Amino acid sequence: MSRIGKAPITVPAGVDVTVANGRVSVKGPKGNLERVIPGNISIEQDGDTLTVTRPNDENKTKALHGLTRSLLNNMVIGVTEGFRKELQIHGVGYRAEQQGPNKLRMNLGFSHTIDVEAPEGIVFEVPQQTSIIVTGIDNEIVGQVAANIRSLRKPEPYKGKGVRYAGERIIRKAGKAGKK
Repeated sequence: MSRIGKAPITVPAGVDVTVANGRVSVKGPKGNLERVIPGNISIEQDGDTLTVTRPNDENKTKALHGLTRSLLNNMVIGVTEGFRKELQIHGVGYRAEQQGPNKLRMNLGFSHTIDVEAPEGIVFEVPQQTSIIVTGIDNEIVGQVAANIRSLRKPEPYKGKGVRYAGERIIRKAGKAGKK
């Protein structure tokens, strides 16, 4: 049995979980999330715990078992605490400025500025010109928006200039060696 899939999920106070017709709806203090349950995975609610079970031991069902439990756990965490990704900008003249809670304007070494608009439910924070914080309640959307911002100017291996995740380690390459 899946180690992740068989772990129960504790639902904190103030969070309402509804399971009906192959859909899960989670409502909490930060918002609402809804998701379709994949395959024939079933979810039982027992007071303040949720248990995910699978009907058989086929490979696809095993994979969906752990996935469904992780997605459900992320929904519960999202509506109570939320998710955040931090990005750092490295390079001379590279910077970001906030144009409101849902819009960024970035200078990343191109001849033009780049404007990034946040999808619904995502908020940008720019505490310094060289750092961006992406927050929201849906882990998938937060991660995708952060990845899209990073892809605008990925860190290059020679000088390390570009947009990177906070704490990301860039493997550096040596430049050209001169002739003697």
